[in-house]
Amino acid sequence: MGVFVFLPLVLPLSAWPVARLAEHRLHPRTATWLLSGVAAVLALCSTLCLALLMVVGTAQLPGNPLPDGWSDPVVREAVPYDEVAGTAAIPLLVAVVTACARAGWHHHRVRRDAGRALAGLRPTPVAVLPDDVPYAYALPGGRGRVVVSTSLLACLEPAERRALFAHERAHLAGVHHRFLLTVQLAARANPFLRPLRTAVAYTAERWADEEAASSVGSRRVVARAIGKTALLSR
Repeated sequence: MGVFVFLPLVLPLSAWPVARLAEHRLHPRTATWLLSGVAAVLALCSTLCLALLMVVGTAQLPGNPLPDGWSDPVVREAVPYDEVAGTAAIPLLVAVVTACARAGWHHHRVRRDAGRALAGLRPTPVAVLPDDVPYAYALPGGRGRVVVSTSLLACLEPAERRALFAHERAHLAGVHHRFLLTVQLAARANPFLRPLRTAVAYTAERWADEEAASSVGSRRVVARAIGKTALLSR
């Protein structure tokens, strides 16, 4: 196998051209699914590669609980510099697991805190909060809710409000938060996959724009509503 055993660690370098092609050539729904799947597979492969390097590289150490077959010279010869690679893989694998755990916990905490903040309101599909800060977002969980502030609604025309709600509902219907979490964890597992994380964030927004345009029947209104929201909100 030789140096090809390290291929899963560097293959994510192809993420940038793949992301560029997908986000500009494919429908945003297709691009979101494709890029998220590619990110998950590449991240899983690189993580498994680190685990394999750690196992093979440290199998010959005294007191290692692994089966004797893992320390066989034939197995070790398949990995160049097996001892060095195995030793280096240990902190890298720990860093990957730690980074993914922290990202997952942060995602859970944000959703939990947002849900608690809205717990006292009626369980309506849209929650309008009296706030001088303009914002709007989709909060997944259960049936999901669209949260928007009164200051943002005051800046939009009726048609633009419908477009904004359609956009946020499209995020909920398409479970875009799952795609975003997938690519975020993948980028934490292998930094070479960060272009895919950026690309999926872009294609998910385009996906929601397309759904909103189909719902309200006007791309111009959707573009105006999203543009105003982007300029006004943080």
